[in-house]
Amino acid sequence: MSRSSSLAAILTAVVLATGCGAKVEPSGQAAPPVTLSNCGHDITYPTPQRPVSYDVSGTEKMFALGLADRMRGYVMNSLGDPSIAGSPWRDDYGRVPRLGTGRITKEILIDAQADWVLAGWNSGFSEERGITPALLSQVGINSYLHTETCWGYGENGTDVPPLEALYTDLRNLGTLFGVRDRADELVGELQGRIAALRTTWPAGQDPARVFVYDSGVDQPFTAGKHAAPNDVIAAAGGRNVFGDLDAGWGSVGWEPVVQAQPEVIVIVDYADQPAADKIAFLESLPQLRSAPAVVHDRYFVMSYGDAVSGPRNVQAAEQLGGYLRSVGR
Repeated sequence: MSRSSSLAAILTAVVLATGCGAKVEPSGQAAPPVTLSNCGHDITYPTPQRPVSYDVSGTEKMFALGLADRMRGYVMNSLGDPSIAGSPWRDDYGRVPRLGTGRITKEILIDAQADWVLAGWNSGFSEERGITPALLSQVGINSYLHTETCWGYGENGTDVPPLEALYTDLRNLGTLFGVRDRADELVGELQGRIAALRTTWPAGQDPARVFVYDSGVDQPFTAGKHAAPNDVIAAAGGRNVFGDLDAGWGSVGWEPVVQAQPEVIVIVDYADQPAADKIAFLESLPQLRSAPAVVHDRYFVMSYGDAVSGPRNVQAAEQLGGYLRSVGR
């Protein structure tokens, strides 16, 4: 697997509040179907009885809403394992069955007798790999796509900023599983924390220029405007130097990185390669030696679990904001 595809393989202090006292409907109890808008389509769902999530993004949205006991299981590439170790929902990971350690497949879902799955377009669902909402529907499995990924999904795809997409998903999942009060409480808490973070931005300064480095040797693999780090950086008081890249995650050239003169480099950390090795590689590149981030040794390590769409995005923004303030930005 190439460095530039490593995140795509996975994709295909502060503990987040999950709300207290919400009444969670038992998984065997029937409830009326609900209609949700997902990626530009109105879809009517019966209450899932055997739901499965893919990757940190889907799994922690479920956990944050207190739905672990309702889940048939989750699938996660082993590259994301460090995110489990550092998760506020580590105990939930331990008690919900893990159905696979690679990419999610139609076969895994059929074997698990799943009736509903939560994943992203091209970060779980994929035409090339034969696992799409349409194909799953043929075998009786309903699907919900992460709103963050809707921009690339079909003719009716919708472009929703990553943090707003997160809030949309939490509300929709709350409605679907009968815990909307809990979802509204969680969204309100996350929004409040983002608002509080904005009050810490230094006055009279342009946002700090931030480059996200996931991987890549010949070309860096980075976060575009549709990926969660774009909004995480903005909430922290920075500016993603590739925030105009019309992509979720994608490859760019080193020359544009040099021209952007990043003041801080965010290193996405997961099991593929230690963050220290990524930093050493960046410092070995002659063309980057004059970049302010390299000159001043300004690297911020972000867990993969914080970098993908999920409740931990707010924690990531708070921590990055704290780092920026610590270096006067």
